[in-house]
Amino acid sequence: MLIVVAAWLPALIDGGALFVSFSAQYAYIFRVRRQDAASVIEALLLDLLMIVFTLLALGLSRAGKSARAERALILACAAASAYMNVAAADVASPRSVAAYAIAPIALAVVVDRVVAVIRSHVLADQQPSAWVTVGRAAPAVARIAGLVLLYSVRFALAAPETVRGLRRMVLNAAPLPALPQMPAPEATEHPSTKKAVLLALYRAHPGYGDRSRASRVAAELGAQAGLQAGTARSYLYAELDGKKS
Repeated sequence: MLIVVAAWLPALIDGGALFVSFSAQYAYIFRVRRQDAASVIEALLLDLLMIVFTLLALGLSRAGKSARAERALILACAAASAYMNVAAADVASPRSVAAYAIAPIALAVVVDRVVAVIRSHVLADQQPSAWVTVGRAAPAVARIAGLVLLYSVRFALAAPETVRGLRRMVLNAAPLPALPQMPAPEATEHPSTKKAVLLALYRAHPGYGDRSRASRVAAELGAQAGLQAGTARSYLYAELDGKKS
């Protein structure tokens, strides 16, 4: 019953606050636009939007659901309304600014608290206490603060070692991707005999297969393979005969 009464009383109070806010907004907008009907509509816009968001937030809170977006929009409308109110005030006088800005700010605060209390009442024991979050966050904050203090003392005592250790820790925590491994080159078998060396050289020679050049090529390649010219010639002719057959 107390919550119901507290929810209806702001409806009466907020009516007066909305009228005060509307008057200042109308004066500000009319001075800029010089259009009576348009100034009235635009001056009412923020207040009407605040009423819409308030009804949505109250409906969600009565269902036990979150109304964060609606509450944020209520505060945004109140901030815009306060800006228009202050624009119509004497900004050189703090008392004038306070007199013009207090109505929309007070309205937004009251509406936000009513929505929060209704949601807490509907959820009852289902809503976790704010102290639970504080209790969970406190050990983590204390641990981080202790580590910062400990490393600060260590840095004062041994700066180079601390910097190197931190550098190594960062590099270990963020390793770079491994470079692609190049395939190992295939092992090539080298000829084990002079004849094999000669035939390998001959097969790579431009004159390979030309019988008319075999004698001259044999003398050239035989020296490289460590063979006599006649022996090399015999090996080449045998290669050509075998290729022909």
